[in-house]
Amino acid sequence: MVATYMAVLKAGGIVVATMPLLRAKEVAYPIQKAKIALALCDGKLADELEKTRSQASELKRIVYWGNGQPGSLEELIADASPDFTAVDTAADDVCLIAFTSGTTGEPKGTMHFHRDMLAVCDSYARNVLRALPQDRFIGSAPLAFTFGFGGVLFPMHIGACFVVLEKAGPDDLLPAIARYKATVCFTAPTSYRAMTGKLAGHDISSLRKCVSAGETLPEGTFDAWLKATGIKLMDGIGATEMLHIFISATEDEIRPGATGKPVPGYEAKIVDDEGRELPAGTMGRLAVRGPTGCRYLADERQRKYVQNGWNVTGDTYVMDDDGYFWYQSRSDDMIVSAGYNIAGPDVEAALLTHAAVAECGVVGAPNEARGMIVKAYVVLAPGINGDAALTTELQEHVKREIAPYKYPRAIEFVAQLPKTETGKLKRFALRQIAASRAASSGMAAE
Repeated sequence: MVATYMAVLKAGGIVVATMPLLRAKEVAYPIQKAKIALALCDGKLADELEKTRSQASELKRIVYWGNGQPGSLEELIADASPDFTAVDTAADDVCLIAFTSGTTGEPKGTMHFHRDMLAVCDSYARNVLRALPQDRFIGSAPLAFTFGFGGVLFPMHIGACFVVLEKAGPDDLLPAIARYKATVCFTAPTSYRAMTGKLAGHDISSLRKCVSAGETLPEGTFDAWLKATGIKLMDGIGATEMLHIFISATEDEIRPGATGKPVPGYEAKIVDDEGRELPAGTMGRLAVRGPTGCRYLADERQRKYVQNGWNVTGDTYVMDDDGYFWYQSRSDDMIVSAGYNIAGPDVEAALLTHAAVAECGVVGAPNEARGMIVKAYVVLAPGINGDAALTTELQEHVKREIAPYKYPRAIEFVAQLPKTETGKLKRFALRQIAASRAASSGMAAE
């Protein structure tokens, strides 16, 4: 995966990386939107990709690796010359289209230039992370997440090493850190929480820097990891639109619970719904600008995300008097669960394809183990009774329709959904209900 990613860049092409868990119709959309003609794919994922052929007319050729079949990538490169001169590209040529998870409607393709790759290395990596050529990077975020791509890009930029794991859950990451003597770890708060309770029997003494992103970092997780390892988690917020982390803090400037300050090269502020800057201590929408920024591929939603030259991220924050930014919540329908961004409307659409579902609303519910979980409120079709068996059936149905990690871990059957006078679903009301239920039950793990 890494080799093909870098090869496409060197050959002057444009990379569009996708998650291995995605189903055929989820993969077909970026193929059509970005007009992809050539797909390079792990042979283990052939079944889903082959299903896209009928849905994506742009796709002219698929080359697999690891399947040992004629025409495989291994066969094609067997007799190829090792000599290749990189194509002469411009700094502002597009080299990456990274698709968002999508908060409403279809995912958005964010376009990034060759110069953006160096910009994040020279801003966040150089000034905040401050890794060394002797470091070894390891992490759990997939390469299709631009957060995960940093775990490859940053070490390559300084001549360091990186370890790429096919499976990178907490039970895989800990032994891999010990085996490869990793010194820099990139993963989500959920993973750090899980690893804290599994440290016994694993030698992770090689670690010296730990980066946390993908979801909000609770102060309790920060404290527990520090107590267990002596390492301060370096929190950060990034966005697919911005390529990588744009607010963070070096180890000596960390304030537990705060995301940090703008990374050198970036500016950030808190604004109201009209884009007016708000004073310190006031909760509002996070806006940011810097050397990277949002460029959507043929998408009118660009106008909503970029306002007066500022990227409005969809996060609600408070900035204190010292310029530190404190996360409050998402200000849209995105659910951040165990580091994965899951769009509520995406899950709703999948549920509505089941005959038993008349209406549904999907929101994030607080959860001790995962930060948030996907919770569905379902109105059943007439004559259908909701029970444990139907809950399981609906969960399995969603797993077949869309990427399995998006399935609702909790389903509540209700007589009606809260709506506006015009009949629109009031997701904020469902979020309030989910939060109050979680609080009364002690945020029990599900």
